[in-house]
Amino acid sequence: MILKHFTDNDLYKFSVMLAIQKLYPWSYVRYEFINRGHTQFPEGFAERLKEEVEAMSTLRMTREEKRYISKRCYFFDPAFIDFLEGYQYDPEEVHITQTGGDLEIYIEGYWYRTVLWEVPLMALVSELYFIMTGAAPDDVESHAKEKALGLAEIDADYSDFGTRRRFSFDVHDKVVGTLKANSGDYFKGTSNVYLAMKHNTTPIGTMPHEWFMYHGALFGYRAANIKALEAWVDVFQGSLGITLTDTYTTDSFFKSFSLKQARLFDGVRCDSGDVLEFTDKAIQFYEANRIDPASKTIVYSDSLNVDEVKRIKNYVNGRVHDTYGIGTYFTNDVGVKPLNIVIKLTAIKSKPKEEFLQAVKLSDVMGKNTGNEKEIEICKMTLGIE
Repeated sequence: MILKHFTDNDLYKFSVMLAIQKLYPWSYVRYEFINRGHTQFPEGFAERLKEEVEAMSTLRMTREEKRYISKRCYFFDPAFIDFLEGYQYDPEEVHITQTGGDLEIYIEGYWYRTVLWEVPLMALVSELYFIMTGAAPDDVESHAKEKALGLAEIDADYSDFGTRRRFSFDVHDKVVGTLKANSGDYFKGTSNVYLAMKHNTTPIGTMPHEWFMYHGALFGYRAANIKALEAWVDVFQGSLGITLTDTYTTDSFFKSFSLKQARLFDGVRCDSGDVLEFTDKAIQFYEANRIDPASKTIVYSDSLNVDEVKRIKNYVNGRVHDTYGIGTYFTNDVGVKPLNIVIKLTAIKSKPKEEFLQAVKLSDVMGKNTGNEKEIEICKMTLGIE
């Protein structure tokens, strides 16, 4: 059994799960696996993966995990934490097939339940692939230490965002421990709740693209950002206040980001596109609304390494509070080519008996658009995007 801990998952999956339960308990969704790198999977991979998914049904939140979440995740109410304690993964929600080297996966069911599958399932696909192809990690702790010292040297606040495409749990575990030991206060925590608990650090999370995608599909693309942010505030009352901007492009986001929301949210996350242009757009937006940019945070999280962090940090130059979420560079920089995979929300319905509505994501990079091609064109036309 590869995945052994219920909270070996990213914080944002639990936070959006709570929001779904509060606001959309009847919603029914479909997620699909997207193999962006066109990796060919070895013979028998699907069957092995099915066994691992089946084994996940035995995972339960432990008393230690419950105590940790109750203490550190102050934005989770007791009823939700009790729900997590009783939650059981249902493997029947996950459908896996393989044709030659091509792997197909989709997840379907009530949104409040299926939302937890994405991150651990991607981590399973990645780790199982490297097990079955005989890959071995190289110099995990020495590489992580070098990166930790490099980031501390340039005064960069950063967190680990590396669960989804990690080489293995063991590598991830060693990396988080090494980062914490060698960066002092610059290391702010990890997105992985179990490893945050194990290493006594902070669980870090923003909100997922799927939150905006759901609202876009249900309420229309012009209203998506406003509806998604208002709903988030209704649930968390100002906590978890970093918002993504690129679900329907950053330009579209800033056009709809209200003054109230801009003041209430702690900052924004740059997850795709030109990071320097993004920085300018964010600062200009805050200044135009008479908000001091230095009072706000930008979380940079797109394909980062030490050199890229240094380049961004030099450009920011203290004009805004900058922090960095670093993923695959930490958890799968071990001498192999990481998998380029995602699992994305592709269809939603507000009640199970309704017809599916297509869910799409545009991003600030054309190659990262996901979803039905016709629906993507409708979305772009609606928002006036060429």
